Amino acid sequence: MGIIMKPMTKPMLKAGLLGLLSLALFQPTSYANNESNNVHQQIEQVADSLERKVIDWRRHIHQNPELGNREFETSKYIATHLRALGLEVKTEVAHTGVVAVLKGDKPGPVVALRADMDALPVKERVDLPFASKAVGEYMGKEVPVMHACGHDTHVAILMGVAELLAGMQSELPGTVKFIFQPAEEGPPPGEEGGAELMVKQGVLKNPDVDVVFGLHISAGTDVGKINIRKRGIMASSDDFKITINGKQAHGSTPWDSVDPIVTASQIVNSLQTIVSRHMPLTQQASVVTVGSIHGGVRSNIIPEKVEMLGTIRTLSEIDRTRIHEMVRKKATLIGQTMGAEVTVELPYSSAYPVTYNDPDLTDKMLPTLEAVAGAENVITIPPITGAEDFSFYAREVPGVFFFLGGKPKGLPASEAAPHHTPDFYIDESGLKLGVKALSRLAVDYLQAHSAESK
Repeated sequence: MGIIMKPMTKPMLKAGLLGLLSLALFQPTSYANNESNNVHQQIEQVADSLERKVIDWRRHIHQNPELGNREFETSKYIATHLRALGLEVKTEVAHTGVVAVLKGDKPGPVVALRADMDALPVKERVDLPFASKAVGEYMGKEVPVMHACGHDTHVAILMGVAELLAGMQSELPGTVKFIFQPAEEGPPPGEEGGAELMVKQGVLKNPDVDVVFGLHISAGTDVGKINIRKRGIMASSDDFKITINGKQAHGSTPWDSVDPIVTASQIVNSLQTIVSRHMPLTQQASVVTVGSIHGGVRSNIIPEKVEMLGTIRTLSEIDRTRIHEMVRKKATLIGQTMGAEVTVELPYSSAYPVTYNDPDLTDKMLPTLEAVAGAENVITIPPITGAEDFSFYAREVPGVFFFLGGKPKGLPASEAAPHHTPDFYIDESGLKLGVKALSRLAVDYLQAHSAESK
């Protein structure tokens, strides 16, 4: 990757100069390789020198987390940095998003790099000098706020990449668009947000993006490792709400009721057979989970209504459509047999497509990741049933999404606190690799494809 083939300006025509011809044929490639190697060495050196800054940025953002669509101070912090680099900066994209454009001095394609900014309503329990003590408002309640999924590291890494590439502007054959996105974890109920809204507002246009790259820190993967997969790497995610309306009665006379609790119980049991009895599990995973049931206030009153919330995860659009149909069918038919009215809202508040790594683009960029991390440290993984709204970008243009190791070496993976938990922890020594990886992906793609256009 990154080799610029320069045409010979003076072809050798005489057979007696075949030796010189052979030499001349290799000189342009050699020069291009040297040029590319110099750029790669520059990325290595600058990334090393930026490590302290990146860690400091991460700690500031970690100590000052904000919930989705409320990343006001975070976006100001990012925009100030990007403007200081001389980039074209646009704010208030999809509420609080920040988008910056770096135009190289040479013509070429457009590469987008994305980081998400939002935190979660989780109370931090890790003993750090920069631990979050922040609070915010979620669904009308005051809640603790923590970067419990590593989005603070994503922002800091991309801020570092922006500074690194801005210093190479004269050498860039194309344009880099930096996307700092709010509300990856989902916007507050009743609001639009996240990648879906950014795409809707034209974040991949003007200039039109050719490819998009993104990463996610992984608390369960060793520092220095990169995990990747062609095609579906993360699942689609659709939440659902099932409302069961029955008939209220005294608990001592259940025959007078249409019991929504018993109906809900039968629906939960039936939904669990969708995956176990209807899906081809030897081919790929899928998940149907009911995570919330609410109904009733007393032990001796059969309530009138029960509400259930759940999530569906699939790794293909075919499976996604099939499971949606079966959830609706099973829930409503069980309701009919029980005499209850059942309403299924699917999706209810969020719907993320499968996070899909374009196979051709992944193949082309894999040597870049291997060069940065070492081939032995780039690992092909099975698909993950977690979801990511990076999927909305990759649905519009070819994309590659990968996982960056953030677990201290030597710590057993079983002892690493999961994402979205109070004890979530990231080893900051892994951030530098993230800066190098995203920078090299952008530069190598620009170099390779500007060469193709010549």
